[in-house]
This record gives sequence, C-alpha cells and structure tokens, in this order.
Amino acid sequence: MKAISQRLLKVASFVPDGARLLDVGSDHAYLPIYLTQQGCISFALAGEVVEGPFQSAQKNVQDEQLTDKIEVRLASGLAAFEPADQIDTIVIAGMGGRLIAEILENGRAKLPHISRLILQPNNCQDEVRSWLAEHGFQIVAEDILLEAGKYYEIIVAEEGQAALTAQEKRFGPYLVKEKSAIFQDKWQQELKKLELALARIPEKNRDERSAMSQKIQEIKEVLHVSK
Repeated sequence: MKAISQRLLKVASFVPDGARLLDVGSDHAYLPIYLTQQGCISFALAGEVVEGPFQSAQKNVQDEQLTDKIEVRLASGLAAFEPADQIDTIVIAGMGGRLIAEILENGRAKLPHISRLILQPNNCQDEVRSWLAEHGFQIVAEDILLEAGKYYEIIVAEEGQAALTAQEKRFGPYLVKEKSAIFQDKWQQELKKLELALARIPEKNRDERSAMSQKIQEIKEVLHVSK
C-alpha cells in the first residue's frame, strides 16, 4: 500500500479506535485501507459516486486482501450505508465545503446514530461549521495543516448544541484560539489577496468595497494587525 498523504494521516488521527467507518468519496480507499492495516477500525465502507474511482477502490481493497474488513459501494453521499451496517463514524474529506454541507443535509435522517463526523472541506469551511451548529452538532476539535502548498482544515464534530459566533464560523472556534503558525500564514495570505482585490474595485462600487473591507477587517482583528 502506498504511503498516504499528511492530510489523510491527520484525518485518520481523529478516527476513534474500533470505529465502524464510512468514508464518503473515498479517494481509492486509501484511508480505510490505512486504518484497517493499522488495526484502528473494525470495519469500513468506502463510498464512491463515480464508476472509475469505485473500481479503483475495489481493486485496491482486493490487492491488500481486505475485502472481509472493507466494503466498497457505489452510492451518493450517505446513501452508501444502512442502519444494519452500524456505522458510527463518518469521514467526508477533500471536497468543497458547500458539497459537504449538502451531503450532510441530504443524509440528515441517518445522522442520529453517528457518534463522530470528521470533515475536511477544501473551501467554504464557514458553511460546514454553520450547518453543524444549526443541526445539533458541536465542534469538538479542529486542526490545520499545509501540504504541497495548500492549506487544509479539519473539523471534528459530535452530537451536541454549541452556538458559534460569526468569527468562529469563519475562522474555527479551536483554530482561532490556538492561532498556530500555519493558521496565521493562511490568513496573512488571504489578507494580501483581499487587499489586492479591494484595490481593483472602483470607488463607485461602495457596497462591494464595503463588504470586502469588512472581510479584511475581520482578518486583521484575528491576527491583531493594526489598521
């Protein structure tokens, strides 16, 4: 089995020991295979919605002789599992945040028996956090890493109620407290992009400039950058 990415290793670190896992959009089943080989999980479903990746995941599981521990299913989102599968942990990683929120919404009826969600949105992290807060999930951990020039945020949620401020939705309730060096680098870069974008907006477009200025100010407040 090829070595998995630092991103997936970090996602794997949040999977509880002995979990029965559903990995949505399983990226060739790399994560379930790794977790099974490490003895971390008891069973996994690898869900794929596209035929090519589905076949690739099936081949990888067969090649590693893990068909008794990992089942690959061709299905969209949370349709990949049924109550009889006794899934307790769901990973949705490597997708846009809006799509992740949509997958959770479409499969909401199946979530009451899930003890942990491990989500890694590539963008629109605020939409994922908002969905969680509005649907009975509280964020219990977060992490951020830089790999191959890209920043990745991981959001871990469990059942519970916890309101989030606008700042926490955008920056992450745990990440904004910790303010790691990677977190600061990410938002420094974002700040530069927004300031360049603001400079290109004509003065007459007041509403657009105001909205952009607000976003810039929010980042400066988090980073404690002077006005």
